Amino acid sequence: MYAYCVFNDYQDGETIVEYKPLEDSVDPSNMLCAGALNHTHEKSKWAFTFSVWDLRSITVKEKGSSRLMFRLKEPPTSLPVLHFHQGGSEDFLDCLRRYALITDTYIYKGKKNVNFCRHKTCFPLQKLKNDPYVTTLGGFSKVTNYIFDAFRGPELEQQQRPPEEMADLDILGLGEVIPGLEINQQEEPGFEVITRIDLGARPEVTRRQPLSAEDWAEHQEKGGRMKNVPHLKEIIFKGGLCHAVRKEAWKFLLGYYPWDSTYEERKGLQRRKTDEYFRMKLQWKSVSEEQERRNSRLRDFRSLIEKDVNRTDRTNRFYEGMDNPGLVLLHDILMTYCMYDFDLGYVQGMSDLLSPILYVMENEVDAFWCFVSFMDHMVRNNFEEQMQGMKTQLIQLSTLLRLLDLAFWNYLESQDSGYLYFCFRWLLIRFKRELSYPDVLRMWEVMWTGLPCQNFHLLVCCAILDSEKRKIMEENYGFNEILKHINELSMKLDIEEILHKSEAFCMQIRSCKDLPHSIIEILGFNTESELPRLQGQEFGTLDSPQSPRPTQRQEVFSNGHNGHYREPLQNGCKVTFIS
Repeated sequence: MYAYCVFNDYQDGETIVEYKPLEDSVDPSNMLCAGALNHTHEKSKWAFTFSVWDLRSITVKEKGSSRLMFRLKEPPTSLPVLHFHQGGSEDFLDCLRRYALITDTYIYKGKKNVNFCRHKTCFPLQKLKNDPYVTTLGGFSKVTNYIFDAFRGPELEQQQRPPEEMADLDILGLGEVIPGLEINQQEEPGFEVITRIDLGARPEVTRRQPLSAEDWAEHQEKGGRMKNVPHLKEIIFKGGLCHAVRKEAWKFLLGYYPWDSTYEERKGLQRRKTDEYFRMKLQWKSVSEEQERRNSRLRDFRSLIEKDVNRTDRTNRFYEGMDNPGLVLLHDILMTYCMYDFDLGYVQGMSDLLSPILYVMENEVDAFWCFVSFMDHMVRNNFEEQMQGMKTQLIQLSTLLRLLDLAFWNYLESQDSGYLYFCFRWLLIRFKRELSYPDVLRMWEVMWTGLPCQNFHLLVCCAILDSEKRKIMEENYGFNEILKHINELSMKLDIEEILHKSEAFCMQIRSCKDLPHSIIEILGFNTESELPRLQGQEFGTLDSPQSPRPTQRQEVFSNGHNGHYREPLQNGCKVTFIS
């Protein structure tokens, strides 16, 4: 007697594997996989179904004819063994891999054991492996226990296996689940307590109203040069800008206009930049359909841009409705950016960064060059294939949080969240999906001042987490609940509270003596580097907020806001990445 297996997809996203015996007269050659059963009677007795969601592992015996044994998760159950006398077991496993992610494979007593995470369509981490940008922009709302399985599944499996199997296991780390994003957590010997950090009380800070058009005009000389730029930036940092000023002020903050340029110099700059922009635009506009068929990268960029443009900020009046000219501009600028930086091209998430800039500029050329400056000086590293910028920022953010609130960081670490992967989207597109549109404009222009320190956006992350720590800890949230809670903060954040707290954190840290070197580097507190940074901004250039990749790892031991920092000895531990 023969049998066949069918994979059925249902509307709720669940995939059911259905195993049914067949009559001998049925030709098995057309079946996905066929197995011979020892019993030829009572078909219903040997038929079974299971959900891919419930699958824990499959044991494969490959000597002689192949046999598969399925184990389910809850309750732990073994299904009848499937025999593949005529082959087909590998075809079956290949088909199953379309629906579930293998977390580890090991050999025990001549049998290959394959462990699966849950259903792919319901767990964003498999998508994060393939494209972390897309996943963090839209996938984290579907958070269940499957996420935890993806991060820690192999270790949990290890705990539940018989002791005699343990020596033969080849456990895959998180770097195999999210290649390029894993941060090495292995500690090495060679640490010595060298100082005690007392952060002291958090200072009170005050903020002001947005800079008015009149205030902006007072900072312009007759010929158009901006004067008293450090003071002007401080005013913008403290209160942002009124909307009427943004179109002009953002060009200075983003480095498109030099602060010391005159009206005439800026007109000449715009003419040159307009010519350069339309030359690049003509490059992709003049590509024929036949040429594009032979250029897969350009074709892929165009397809991705068209898809993203149609779903970017469609509730904003500037982009709403069909055949909106704003959407055409958004598309054309992103396509032209591919010509400007073809190595990077287009990555999902860039449309989120361009949208507010185009909304403010209301001009194709100005929006393009402001976007270029934003990418080149601040966020380009976020989108590179190796994700070096994201890895660096996650390390830096974890280091800052350890300093500011060791007890909370220890709690997150105990829930496998110490490296703050749930902040990925915040860092990737600078809180664009977390804040309302007006608040995004305010947050960005405040950060673009470069005040009050380098990497201020990391302190913004710390401020948001500080506001949520009580709920997270009192409710005893685990990994999944933390991820879900953080994702659901979108559009619920109070920007003024966040900016107050972020600035207070900066002042609190700056007032400390004997700060660890890593903190000084992250926030740019060393006076030798701060002065050139401010001078560079005054002449219309922006330094990247990305500090150099930290070369040392500090560990904090204590409770509350006071802690011991362990600095590595000469041969101590360094922060490394698995890529």
